[in-house]
Amino acid sequence: MALNLNKLLAATSYTIDPIKPNPGGTATSQIEDTISMVVGFLTIVGIIYFAIQVILAGYSYLSSQGDKAKLEQARKKLTNSILGLTIIVVAMGLAALLAGLLGLDDIFNLNQTLNNMGL
Repeated sequence: MALNLNKLLAATSYTIDPIKPNPGGTATSQIEDTISMVVGFLTIVGIIYFAIQVILAGYSYLSSQGDKAKLEQARKKLTNSILGLTIIVVAMGLAALLAGLLGLDDIFNLNQTLNNMGL
């Protein structure tokens, strides 16, 4: 009794579906979501780092016991912390301002930006 492989192989159909990066959206929406998450995460990290540096600067200031070198070091740490937070806020504000001047509703809306560019 010989097994007829041709009939078995012909009766079975195989399909290969293409791999979709984001079943609910397009590739640009996935990139947009990724950029948005990264920017949001880095902003939160920057604010937490600012808070920690302000606490450490305050502790250094209180524990300096009148030593001018330690007081100056604590002031520099506090100044640098405030400068870093200012840079974060100004960068976000400039991005929003540039987006408004260029006619974009949302600077982080990559899908809309690419559509406006004709891509």
